[in-house]
Amino acid sequence: MRYIILISIISIFIFGCNTSNSTNEKEEPISIIFDTDIGNDIDDVLALDMLYKYMDQGKINLLGIVSSKDDHPYCAEYLDILNTWYGYPDIPVGVLYNGVSREDSVNTEHTKYSKYVCELEVDGKPMFERTFDNYDNTPYSVDVMRKLLSEATDTSVVVITVGFSTNISRLLSSEPDEYSSLSGKDLITQKVKYLSMMGGNYKKSVGMKEFNIYMDVASARNVFDNWPTPILASGFHVGLSILYPATSIENDFNYVEHHPMVEAYKAYLPMPYDRPTWDLTAVLTVVEKDALYFGFSPPGKVSVTPDEFIFEVDEAGNRTFLTATEQEAARVKERFVELISLLPKNR
Repeated sequence: MRYIILISIISIFIFGCNTSNSTNEKEEPISIIFDTDIGNDIDDVLALDMLYKYMDQGKINLLGIVSSKDDHPYCAEYLDILNTWYGYPDIPVGVLYNGVSREDSVNTEHTKYSKYVCELEVDGKPMFERTFDNYDNTPYSVDVMRKLLSEATDTSVVVITVGFSTNISRLLSSEPDEYSSLSGKDLITQKVKYLSMMGGNYKKSVGMKEFNIYMDVASARNVFDNWPTPILASGFHVGLSILYPATSIENDFNYVEHHPMVEAYKAYLPMPYDRPTWDLTAVLTVVEKDALYFGFSPPGKVSVTPDEFIFEVDEAGNRTFLTATEQEAARVKERFVELISLLPKNR
């Protein structure tokens, strides 16, 4: 009983809602900005597939997708391919750089599947349609986020970040501009309900530095120290405990000859392989929060140093992380396969 009460309190604290499954009132779609380091690991693409399926079902409004990875032009081009293929070509896309400025460069090495899919051809023509004409004109991620937030209803947006903290740190530190007279921190305070983040090592594995945090540790520190709304984090060990099955990739998408997610999955590593679902967990807990797929830690505070990632329980804190029992992990895996294998509405 104490466990159920704790979950309810944390859910209200983070989500601003109760945990009932009542359907008496139709919920408004959740407004989401998705921040991804697409091109590094394949779970970003699976997470995006989920978001498109939630769009199909009217559960979310995907305001924009921004990349935290310096990989011009493949991040923008591959995101454009996905938006176009799933039937949402008007979703804005932002990039860390626009092909001109390269200061403070972050990881650029992992481009295998995004580049591969962008260059696929059939009979001498691109395998997948694009909507954009010129990727050199793709706007900066921070500009996209500031514009979308300025246009949003107060406290209505959930930011989901599944890559480096570079974009959200820069948003946090941004100055007033043509989109808003507010500083980044004040704009977040006014418009963002909470941040769902895939990142961090909450089991204190010796010598283990979680990739998303330590690819840009200064930005991660800035976010955990200064982000003004609650942060709900899915740490490394949660996604590691839930593997997306290769059997689904091999068997569940035969409704189409060429699928941009499946082509990417097969290019990322030699098939067959089951892959951890790190980024998917940060999406599921936002959109299907009432289903309580996960447990929650007590609220606390996070400290990030060059050598350590530290979570400390603190009743005054507003940082919380997900937990998953073996039974919860099995249930989540089943839900992932069920959702991702759905036929897209616009196909």
